[in-house]
Amino acid sequence: MRLLLAAVLAIPLGLDLYMPVSEDNPITPEKIELGRRLFHDRRLSRDQSISCASCHDPERAFSDARPVAVGVFGRQGNRNVPAIINRGYGRAFFWDGHVDNLEEQVVQPIQNPKEMDMTLAEVSARVGLAPDEIANALASYVRSILSGASPFDRFVYGDRDALTAEEQLGLQVFRGKGNCTSCHVGPNFTDEKLHNTGVAWRDGELLDPGRFAVTNKREDQGAFKTPSLREIERTAPYMHDGSLDTLEEVVEFYNRGGNRNPYLDSDLRRLHLTAEEKKTLVAFLRSLSGDIREGVQGLWRPLNNP
Repeated sequence: MRLLLAAVLAIPLGLDLYMPVSEDNPITPEKIELGRRLFHDRRLSRDQSISCASCHDPERAFSDARPVAVGVFGRQGNRNVPAIINRGYGRAFFWDGHVDNLEEQVVQPIQNPKEMDMTLAEVSARVGLAPDEIANALASYVRSILSGASPFDRFVYGDRDALTAEEQLGLQVFRGKGNCTSCHVGPNFTDEKLHNTGVAWRDGELLDPGRFAVTNKREDQGAFKTPSLREIERTAPYMHDGSLDTLEEVVEFYNRGGNRNPYLDSDLRRLHLTAEEKKTLVAFLRSLSGDIREGVQGLWRPLNNP
């Protein structure tokens, strides 16, 4: 089943407006609303202190202000909380890409001892729903979390005044000298692939193996999924470990070619950007923040029910 997004969120030129949805989990307004309630329900956590929204804060484009996740009893995770906007279009989930569908993704934080520390059976008993109902409802709600109608989107749809002169120069850097589109490509500014940029490389070793822990392949050492750049201004801190606080720091990191290590992605190289080019690039990145819709009010109509 595929769903048609509302025109108000018609994100960039070239976007396939049809969102893939599992045939085993047809989407309905009722399921989305149930998922929204579960997303904010603290009963999903062991000590009932946190909900999904505690880390995926709607006011921060469904991300978190802390470097790494903090779960029940103050347990600290190892990685930054990713923003979950437009994840209905995703093909890989979590920083190491070990899950390929939302129905599985949404229940893993519930079961993670460092996050919500529950079993699905325990959650099922608390909320009076079968585990598959919980998974399907949460996945349906996450599919409803959409970002679009940014200044960049208006610009590519013909409003030539939507981007300032500085932002337009930054777009040129993004597409050209900055080489950003080698990974941040397409409507959601992500190739949905995993790359080693050297973020995890410290003092001659990888502090986090990344994708390698999933595949055990040498080429996956220190590789992490390319995040979407949509709403990037609102989702600091950055990188899988939350180690960079500002967009300026991110641009400088890539300008020097990342952190050199034996597994560095071949697309990483020194960019030699000028101070002005860095400034315009940051300005462009900020233009990718737009409108965020979630829940039934943010949606589309089924293709077969115009």
